[in-house]
Amino acid sequence: MQTEFEFILPKGYVDEDGIVHRKGVMRLSRAIDEIVPLRDPRVKSNPAYATVIILSRVIVRLGALEDISTVVIEELFACDLNYLQQFYRKINDLEIETESLQKLETRGT
Repeated sequence: MQTEFEFILPKGYVDEDGIVHRKGVMRLSRAIDEIVPLRDPRVKSNPAYATVIILSRVIVRLGALEDISTVVIEELFACDLNYLQQFYRKINDLEIETESLQKLETRGT
C-alpha cells in the first residue's frame, strides 16, 4: 500500500535564503494527525489553523527541507496552501464524488 505521495507546488515555498522549494512528499494522514490540532490553543482561538498544523504533520519533505514546521506552512502562498489542502483530501480519499453521493442519497429514499 502506498503511504507517501509526491507533489509539486504551483509557486513554492521561498526560504530565508531566497531558495524556492516546490517538490515535496506528503504521507497519508492518521487519526492522531487530526486529533492533535484540536488540543492546540491556536486552533481553539482560530479553528482554521487546524489545517496549518495538520499539513505540517503530514508533509514529510518540501524541497531540501525535512522539518516542516507550522511557520513554513504559514509562509506558503495562498495558491500553494489551497493546492495542499486539495491534495490532502485526494490522497486520503476524503472527497466523495458527486455520482457516488447521489447513489447514496437515492438508496436512502
